[in-house]
Amino acid sequence: MRLLLDAHTLIWSVDDPAKLGPDAAEALRDQSNELLLSAGSIWEVSIKVGLRKLELSLPFGEWMDRAVADLGVALLPISIQHAETQMQLPRHHGDPFDRLLAAQALVEELTIVSGDPVFDRYGIPRLWKGRT
Repeated sequence: MRLLLDAHTLIWSVDDPAKLGPDAAEALRDQSNELLLSAGSIWEVSIKVGLRKLELSLPFGEWMDRAVADLGVALLPISIQHAETQMQLPRHHGDPFDRLLAAQALVEELTIVSGDPVFDRYGIPRLWKGRT
């Protein structure tokens, strides 16, 4: 399964795995799954750290390098098609980072790993406590 990690999923998987939903935690451990991290999520985390709204267990760059390596995630760049799809999405959510993830999941046919049920309104498969 190809899985797109929401920013909170990435953060919790590294710094507080007990917060992950049980199905999400299992999916992250399953070596047969392809884990993807949006370039937008990297940007989102860096903004929150820079604004001091988020504190990581290590300095940002070191933390991100270690998270990517330890989880074995591949980076998903933002394409023109992702941006265009995001423009056409209904306004279920005002968060631009979540709207980007929704667009990427739709275009790339990915399952999102997130505790945020707003993704369900976009018709995106979501994994957390159960596959919804």
